[in-house]
Amino acid sequence: MRRTSNTHRKRGTVKAAAAIIAGALALSLSACGGDDGDGSGDATPTGSQEPGGSSLTLPKLNGTTLEVAAVWTGPEQANFKKVLAEFEKRTGAKVTFVPAQDPIINFLGSKIAGGQPPDVAMLPQPGAIQQAVDKKWAKPLGAEAKAELAKNFSQGWQDIGKVNGTQYAVYYKAANKSLVWYNAKVFENAGATEPKTWAELLTTAQTVYDSGVTPFSIPGADGWPLTDWFENVYLSQAGPEKYDQLAKHEIKWTDPSVKQALTTLAQIWGKKDYVAGGADGALQTQFPNAVTQTFTGGDQPKAAMVYEGDFVQVNIAQTDAKVGTDAKVFPFPKVGATAPVVSGGDAAVVLKDSPGAQALATFLASPDAAEIQAKLGGYLSPNKNVDVAAYPNDVQRKIAQALVAAGDDFRFDLSDQAPQAFGGTPGKGMWKDLQDFLKNPTDVAGIQAKLESDAAAAYGN
Repeated sequence: MRRTSNTHRKRGTVKAAAAIIAGALALSLSACGGDDGDGSGDATPTGSQEPGGSSLTLPKLNGTTLEVAAVWTGPEQANFKKVLAEFEKRTGAKVTFVPAQDPIINFLGSKIAGGQPPDVAMLPQPGAIQQAVDKKWAKPLGAEAKAELAKNFSQGWQDIGKVNGTQYAVYYKAANKSLVWYNAKVFENAGATEPKTWAELLTTAQTVYDSGVTPFSIPGADGWPLTDWFENVYLSQAGPEKYDQLAKHEIKWTDPSVKQALTTLAQIWGKKDYVAGGADGALQTQFPNAVTQTFTGGDQPKAAMVYEGDFVQVNIAQTDAKVGTDAKVFPFPKVGATAPVVSGGDAAVVLKDSPGAQALATFLASPDAAEIQAKLGGYLSPNKNVDVAAYPNDVQRKIAQALVAAGDDFRFDLSDQAPQAFGGTPGKGMWKDLQDFLKNPTDVAGIQAKLESDAAAAYGN
């Protein structure tokens, strides 16, 4: 969603990662069972030894108060608070979660202007990290946090958190954003099978429709899932080189490759009978509801499939469906030569340099922190030393293994790499333009022109 330092990110071939993820999922998923503080205080080191064998030394921080800002809500926020509670237990610090709004950079700007910045912010885009550095808000990570990063993360995940060679961020949370979740009972009743190509996806959609169930639930009220749809189609169809060029606005949104991707998307978005509620209904459906309406209603839900990342499991957990039995998943089908692998993530950035804030960044870089949230579901860590047994079901374990095995071979979310005004602001840029396209998928040229106009203004070229 915003401006990036993507010169610092690894750009290995998408083919290797696609093969790893597709292979891991194909082998396992269909058979899985479900189941404002000053940062001061006593900085005397104390060791923590967890039953899993991980040893992490954190300072004693009795009397320290910290604030952590993030845009997370609902179960995601509740689960992260349990991680913060463990940090409090180990250090004696008091940590307050501060709910932020999108775009988070604007939210932080108002807090900083008012003299009350949070100590740490969880930034959901590389571009936001770049902006925080450019505005001189972000503080470099200390030696302990960098050491923990080096021990637990591939070079690619470290590099995404760097600006001009300096480490500013810990990628605490990752996402595999190339997954389609489906209601297993609907597929069984329809005689539908998991598709591997876009053409097969269209066939599966028609099979489901013929059985009496609308194929797709699309959260059009939230612009960001629409950008993810586009990115998967574009990456697979146009290829990684053009994807990188478009992410940096080195080619225009009026490029024929964009026309091709939008035209492909319209094969689903443009068929009102394929989208729950039609375009008007989709544009009033928020992401959590898009998930829950796919997995409630028994074998007659409002939709059979919902596209989004591994974090969909958080919302499936709000229904009676069990991941791996009632709710299954397949990799986003390949549109071109290879299946897409698009990743996202949320990074911890220190805004108030103090022993407390640096200790929290160090903790979030450790497997100890990640394993707490992993056990709660709907979470994926890029930390290679997280015990996969911590994940609550076989589906999540396989997704996590695939992410770690992919190493540096992934493409980061394109909209997350764009300037915030274009890639990450409700009612503006990509979010709004793709909402308009969902409403009128016949106007490919018009949407291309609007995307290019908005991109040129945001990138300054």
